[in-house]
Amino acid sequence: MKIQNIKNGLLVMIGLLPLTIKAQVQEPAVLALGAVTPYAIEVTYDKTTHIIFPSGIRYVDLGSNYIIAGKAADADNVLRVKAASKGFEQETNFSVITEDGNFYGFNACYSDAPGILSHNLIKAQRFAERTNAAGIQFEELGKTPASVTGLLMERLFEKDKRAIRSIKSDSYGITFSLMGIYVHDGNYYFHTNIENQTYVPFTVDFIRFRITDRKLAKRTVVQDRILTPLKIYKPLIPVVVNITEKNIFLLNVFTLTEGQVLYIEIFEKNGGRGQVLKIKNSDLVRAQPISKLQLKF
Repeated sequence: MKIQNIKNGLLVMIGLLPLTIKAQVQEPAVLALGAVTPYAIEVTYDKTTHIIFPSGIRYVDLGSNYIIAGKAADADNVLRVKAASKGFEQETNFSVITEDGNFYGFNACYSDAPGILSHNLIKAQRFAERTNAAGIQFEELGKTPASVTGLLMERLFEKDKRAIRSIKSDSYGITFSLMGIYVHDGNYYFHTNIENQTYVPFTVDFIRFRITDRKLAKRTVVQDRILTPLKIYKPLIPVVVNITEKNIFLLNVFTLTEGQVLYIEIFEKNGGRGQVLKIKNSDLVRAQPISKLQLKF
């Protein structure tokens, strides 16, 4: 009787083996559906390969010490890649994550004379779907993927035409105004505009978001809190004659206590035509959801 039970148990186990093996085989197949197709690229020792990305480079990981890579000086979206030694035979790889939340994979092999030394992914993505977009989420941006945040800023920049007329600063031919305050997924989107009505270019040195308690201003010098934008849509470029330059600044949601105000300050490089916007708590709490703009993607 015991022998018969053992035989039956073995038959059951043997019968389950194909199911177990089948399940193990299916797992990689399912995982393959989410594969990020890598780009093939050639590198060499005596020359440098450059890759231009649509957004600034945030992270680079090299698969081996066969290659070296780094961001180009003064160009956040350009990566320099070259072989660390001559004639390596084994293929290697590297990965890049950009500020807009896209993930890129590359398979690199050695060539004495690469056919292409400069790769423009901005141009490539104009003609092909972004199959490498992986929806990367950066901690400071909350639950919204960085790629979605970038698209929201892009559409807001293109479509938003309104202005909060009462919030502006105008002097020396420079007008700095707040076009709108919007909110989405725990973040503010401050839409600003600079207009230059003079023949002298206005070069922005930097912009500052500063919270000040007016009640403490006369009693102490430690009353300011500086807020650093999580993301800026456009670089701060010079505003030339009769030109307006819009921009969008992303900050975590906050409110002001009694007596506090928010100052948005722009400073002119080598000049004194800086402007200041004064934002009250009543302006912040009236921030509109971006969904009301019915932005299309």
